[in-house]
Amino acid sequence: MFKNYLKIAFRNLWKNKVFSLINIIGLSIGLSAAFVIGTIIYFDLTFDKFHLDGERIYRVTTEFTSPDGNFYNPGVSVPLGQALKEEFAGIEIVSPLYTISMHQVENTETEKIFKSPENIIHTDGNYFQLFQYKWLAGDANGILSNPNEVVLTENRAKRYFPDLSPNEIVGKVLTYNDTISLNVTGVVENFKDRSDLIFEEFISYETIGDIGLKNSLGSTNWYSTNSTSQLFVKLSEKADVVSVQKQLDLLAAEHLDKEMVAFGQKRRFHLQPLADIHFNPNYGTYDYTRSQASKPVLISLSFVALFLLLLGCINFINLNTAQATQRAKEIGIRKTLGGSRKQLVFQFLGETFLLTVTAAVVSLFFSSWLIRLFSDFIPQGVSFGLFNSPVLIGSAILLVLVLTLLSGFYPALVLSRFKPVSVLKNQILPGNDKTSLRKYLTVFQFAIAQVFIIATVLVGKQIHYLMTKDMGFKTEAIAYLRTPYNEPSIDKRIRLLEKLKTDPHIQDVILGGNPPASRSTFSSAVVYRNEENEVQASLQWLYGGIDYRRLYGIPLLAGRDILNDTIKEYVINETYMKLLGFQEPIEAIGKSLILEGEAYPIVGVMKDFYQRSLRTTIKPMALVGDWYRNEYSQFNTIHFSIGGNKTSDLTSDIALVENAWKSIYPDYDFDPQFIDDTISRFYEQEHKTSALLKWATGLTILISCLGLLGLVIHTTERRTKEIGIRKVLGASLGQLNLLLCKEFLVLIGIAFVIAAPIAWWGLDYWLQGFAYKTVLSWWVFFLGGITMLFIAIAIISIRTIAAANANPVKSLRTE
Repeated sequence: MFKNYLKIAFRNLWKNKVFSLINIIGLSIGLSAAFVIGTIIYFDLTFDKFHLDGERIYRVTTEFTSPDGNFYNPGVSVPLGQALKEEFAGIEIVSPLYTISMHQVENTETEKIFKSPENIIHTDGNYFQLFQYKWLAGDANGILSNPNEVVLTENRAKRYFPDLSPNEIVGKVLTYNDTISLNVTGVVENFKDRSDLIFEEFISYETIGDIGLKNSLGSTNWYSTNSTSQLFVKLSEKADVVSVQKQLDLLAAEHLDKEMVAFGQKRRFHLQPLADIHFNPNYGTYDYTRSQASKPVLISLSFVALFLLLLGCINFINLNTAQATQRAKEIGIRKTLGGSRKQLVFQFLGETFLLTVTAAVVSLFFSSWLIRLFSDFIPQGVSFGLFNSPVLIGSAILLVLVLTLLSGFYPALVLSRFKPVSVLKNQILPGNDKTSLRKYLTVFQFAIAQVFIIATVLVGKQIHYLMTKDMGFKTEAIAYLRTPYNEPSIDKRIRLLEKLKTDPHIQDVILGGNPPASRSTFSSAVVYRNEENEVQASLQWLYGGIDYRRLYGIPLLAGRDILNDTIKEYVINETYMKLLGFQEPIEAIGKSLILEGEAYPIVGVMKDFYQRSLRTTIKPMALVGDWYRNEYSQFNTIHFSIGGNKTSDLTSDIALVENAWKSIYPDYDFDPQFIDDTISRFYEQEHKTSALLKWATGLTILISCLGLLGLVIHTTERRTKEIGIRKVLGASLGQLNLLLCKEFLVLIGIAFVIAAPIAWWGLDYWLQGFAYKTVLSWWVFFLGGITMLFIAIAIISIRTIAAANANPVKSLRTE
């Protein structure tokens, strides 16, 4: 019997090649999306799941609350680690770590130098008690307890000592930054599974004195928080997380800075679960080359896959119920010969399963292609090879079975309920189309399609707004170079500055801090007092010299620029001026701001500009000089303008800058950044969202139009005789087309009425994430509706015009 069912299934699929192809395309698109998105979700959800007792491991972070909002830092005050070891109950292991950077590492035996090694930390032996590494040489007992010790991962050991085994590497000496000699005391295997703990070199904490970090990493200051000073803890097996968090809250309150309280600020030490590190953008991960994973994004992707699968199922249902009358006689004969309804249901489900499996096989090829196509948009490390995972294989099999039931169960019930007598007498009466499930499904399809179309248009409109919005300063043809932070001397920077000034191809060159818009900020608590009140606020500092404002074209509203690069004067922005209570810029000139007990004058007011992406509002800011140059210069960036000379070429100009750079910093990489590229990177996520929406919209429209085609085929087959009679009675082609299109256009209109408020709600919610945004214009919704309408009319007309052009004699001569 099974063999017979299989033959019939193949015959029916082959007989109805067009319908079978449409079904396979629709289902394979949905399955491809589900496979790729499921792989991305599986990839992100499996980070750091392999650690022993991982559910008891937490990173301690810092959360600041102030009148300006909440601020987050993955670091903690240095003394916190020791306090947790001595005072806290419920904590089994405390492991501080300090992320650092090195200029170079030298293999002392071969004298081979390795530039700018990454992923280096200071830590102690507790780190290897907390995270279980496999030791290839050495062991965890007593490791990193002495000064000048380092443990390497297998990958890093092979890089430094390519010809030696792990055991031979132990005892070798590496020299860091030309002066610090460290003994290799162990080699551990790199994690085989996915992890955000990407560290490759572990230097003993006791070495911080030699490296010159004693003042910062050995600090006892509770009021300083640096992201490089981080802390992991492992709670005791029976510890209560809430209880430990309360102890941390009490400790934070005990060591709260009085100045923070005066400014309305609070600090809280927060227990961040290990599994949360991969997803929480507030604190970030350790791999800055990888975009932060986002649970909301994964949820959105899941809905995209779900909708595409549902649309594929709806297609299948529409097309198969549309073919019901064609298989009526087969069903009637089977029932007459003793076939039960149950057998017919299983037969039709078998046909659906065969078609779904075919679509699944096709979708595997689509999935491989999609992963390559979207390589710039999906997380690094996601590859087709992940499909070998038993979890993904099992999920794919389960998905095929569920899809078979969703797609095939209703058509199987419809096809199997025909009565043999009615079938054999050609007395099959179609169901009432006013309540037809097919109509509801079509409305659902087109509602989803129109939501995607409207969303695509609006997101594109917002991105255009973001990219064309005047930032308030010059962005074209300006680049900047960050000088090496571990080269604190300003002398080299000044030499590079003077060298570039002599180049006629470079229009303007200045020395300063960050560009006007960047991801980095520096702020201090500043007080303004007058006879009536006192204004306390957090003021962002923009470090720049006397030519900084001129280079970036930032207008000055009142006053003047600072007199020289190191004088302690402020040029404030409009936002801060208004916060101080002044209505006109000139009113602020000459007033003083108090910083750490000292008063310094406001000498100028500059026009507001956007300091970050347009997601955030403009903050109080002041342009200041290099106030602390004698201790540590904040003028660490060369800013220059190029392209002003008509005969110059951008590539050759940059090459000239690179030559100057290499002459001053021969050991460091040349990495110029253009301002417009920096601003564009603010909106990487929006660009990815737009690209995803365009593809999702295209696929949704394709699947929906295939479903609409199925409904049109069903309707025209039912009304073939009516069309013939109307044509004989003189109906024109246009009248017949309008007659057949009318009911479908009503469905599309209903879909638009449903889609518009859903799209408005979703897009309004999305736009709330931007402080400055475009408006939800009526034409966005009109364009979405009219686009879907024209596409639908084109699809409908293809079939209806063909039916209307058919010879009425053929449709009327058969009963």
